[in-house]
Amino acid sequence: MKDYSKIINLPHHQSATRKRMSNYDRAAQFAPFAALTGHDEAIKETARLTDDYMEMGEDRLGELSAKIKLLIDKLSEQPEITVVYFIPDERKSGGSYAEKTGVVRIIDEYERKLVFYDSDKILIDRVADFKGEIFSQLE
Repeated sequence: MKDYSKIINLPHHQSATRKRMSNYDRAAQFAPFAALTGHDEAIKETARLTDDYMEMGEDRLGELSAKIKLLIDKLSEQPEITVVYFIPDERKSGGSYAEKTGVVRIIDEYERKLVFYDSDKILIDRVADFKGEIFSQLE
């Protein structure tokens, strides 16, 4: 075992050219670091669930077509409707279904979009259902 008795009471060396490191900076150099940058985000993204797009049969497409025709006929009355539509996910396959409630201003048949008074647009091809009082006469 070494004998430190000769140096144990000597003053701590202080550099003449460098200032003393703060305790905060000294502690920071020993703090853990993220060896795999972005790993936590990748795990969260993988765990995030998406819905599959539900393909519709002929009967369901016929119902939606009848609702769109009725909406075109009643557009001047500005009925409030709720549209259930699919939003594809930008990062992975699938997506999610959302609802939009409002009044449709125009139906752009060329671009196949519903344009609401608040300027929101929904592609007709992504519509899964229409809800609203005006559609009760079809049932």
